[in-house]
This record gives sequence, C-alpha cells and structure tokens, in this order.
Amino acid sequence: MARLGVNIDHVATIRQARGVMYPDPVTAAGIVELAGADGIVCHLREDRRHMQDRDLRILKEVIQTRLNLEMAATEEMVRVALATKPNVVTLVPEKREELTTEGGLDVIKFFPLIKKTIQRLHKGGIPVSLFVDPKKDQIKASEEVGAETIEIHTGRYCDAKTPIQEDEELKKILDAVAAASHYNLRIAAGHGLNYVNVWRIAEIKEIEELNIGHSIIARAVLVGLDRAVREMIALIKQTN
Repeated sequence: MARLGVNIDHVATIRQARGVMYPDPVTAAGIVELAGADGIVCHLREDRRHMQDRDLRILKEVIQTRLNLEMAATEEMVRVALATKPNVVTLVPEKREELTTEGGLDVIKFFPLIKKTIQRLHKGGIPVSLFVDPKKDQIKASEEVGAETIEIHTGRYCDAKTPIQEDEELKKILDAVAAASHYNLRIAAGHGLNYVNVWRIAEIKEIEELNIGHSIIARAVLVGLDRAVREMIALIKQTN
C-alpha cells in the first residue's frame, strides 16, 4: 500500500489569514501522525504566505514520522534545508503570483541549477525528490540530474472534465511510472488528489507514496482532522 504524506500548508494558510497564532500546523501534524499518516509535507515558499521558518524548525524537532520539505531550488532555500535537515527535500517550481504549484519542475530547462542544488543537498545528507509532470523526457532528466525520487504531478488527471480526458491523463501517468521504473527511480504522486479520484492512482503498485493536502484539510473543516486522515487512509487501503 502506498504511504500517505499529508501536506499541512493550508492549516498555516488559515492562521496567516488573521495573523494570529492558531491554528498551529505543528499541532495539526501531531494529529495527522496519530491518525496513521506516514509523513508530514510542508512547502516553505519564498513569500512565506503560509508556512513560516519557525514552523519548519519545530516540525523537524517534534514529528515522529517523516518530514518532506517542498521548496524552490534557490540559494535561500538550500541554506534553510541544510540547517533544518528534513528527511527529504522535494524541489518544486514556484511563482509568486500562483495560488498553488501549477505544474511540474522543468528539469531539462534548469538542468545545471537543479544538478548543483541536488549535489549540495546530498552533501548535507538530504535525499532529493523532483516534482515533475508525467513526461518521459523530464523523468529521464530527473535520473540524469541525480535525484533518487520523482513525484508525479497528478493535477491534470484530477482536473479532467470527462471520463475520456481522465483516462488519457491516467495513461500519461502510467507511462511516466514505467519510465521512472526503467531508470530505477522511486515514485511518489500528488497534487489535486481527493476522496473521489485518489483510487485510480493508489492502484498503481509502483507508486510508493501519495502526498495529499488541500482535500484532507478541506474535509477536516467539516469532519475533523483525525477523521479526514483516517478516511483517506481507508480509501488507499481499499485499492490493495
């Protein structure tokens, strides 16, 4: 069964909307772990719109599972990662004006920068995953640049408007999984996955980890965070 990593950014989004101290994403991480999730994901963005440096430091100290830090390949973020030592870093593209990460990292276009970033993180003992679109050329570049893992961007699959379009996007993901397996890359997937569409991705046995945030936090507003996490885990288990 694929592991579940829960992204807690949107707990911090609610906090930052009022500039207060609650809800605390660190407290949320503890509830997520107690509910059975396998890891905590957070994205420390350049503009600090949700997670803050203090959140990251405390998370690293207190969580009992695994901390996956999503970040851009910038000098500032490399310094933060090397100081914090998350269990894994996932390099993602980042544009200040976007609401959320809109697509995969262009490994081919930014090959030298990404390679240098990975080398620095590896020197600090931090494994690296690359968040990429389900495209074979990007996956080949991910292996060449030195990443251990790719996280396949599932956003277009999740945004499909018709069953035919969904099938087409799923086929791209399956082809990407086959390519990643060929290059001996470990495989995760995420972005846009929810309680309705997760099952077709969870069925893919080569995918070791699903990283899900918004849909779980949104459901938690209505049913509570513990239940929201347990319900997602149950859905993932049903596919195995």
